[in-house]
Amino acid sequence: MAHTAAIHTEKPSKWSGGSSPFKVEYGKLMMWFFLLSDSFTFGGLLISYGTTRFATIGWPDPNVAFSKFPGYGGTAPLAFVSLMTFILIISSVTMVLAVQAGKEMNKRDVVKYLILTIVGGFIFLGCQAWEWTHLYHEGAWWGANPFANSNGTQSTQNFTNFFFTITGFHGFHVFSGVCINIIMLIMTLCNKFEQRGHYLMIEKAGLYWHFVDLVWVFVFTCFYLV
Repeated sequence: MAHTAAIHTEKPSKWSGGSSPFKVEYGKLMMWFFLLSDSFTFGGLLISYGTTRFATIGWPDPNVAFSKFPGYGGTAPLAFVSLMTFILIISSVTMVLAVQAGKEMNKRDVVKYLILTIVGGFIFLGCQAWEWTHLYHEGAWWGANPFANSNGTQSTQNFTNFFFTITGFHGFHVFSGVCINIIMLIMTLCNKFEQRGHYLMIEKAGLYWHFVDLVWVFVFTCFYLV
């Protein structure tokens, strides 16, 4: 009597090699790893700032330190940095639209929204350059703090040291993001993504740009609102 042996086949594990867990594209996964490591750097800087800020008896009032607006002779507390924040948020919206256009293989819209994102990035950097220049002429720089504490006592240099270090580090990330988007724009105009059949690189660049925008929310809160 012939007996038929039952054959049991096991479904290979997602983690056994040869496949991508959760079907995440390799480049996108590596971008997430990079952003995670970068968030630790920003987190360390902001935690260091917060620890110093709340361990200090007095601290300059941001409404006084950041009260100037280009072309306006009076005081407009936090108005200029609010405009900077709005510009950066709008550039994040145009980046979302560029990514969506890429998914739809719409080259024309990808080009349009990438240009708008790049312009927004340059405007933000220009605003930051004006702010730094204005503060420098007022005597603020690394190792120099002309602003008194809000309680009238003499302030330390920690305020300006942290401000220029953290906003400068963030500004470098914005500049890097603008350069990346320019490269994406050139590749789009050269039909590189049309030849590949997808715009995944635009999505990876978008992840970086959104990260830069998100970090600015924390920087804005820590330096200008608290």
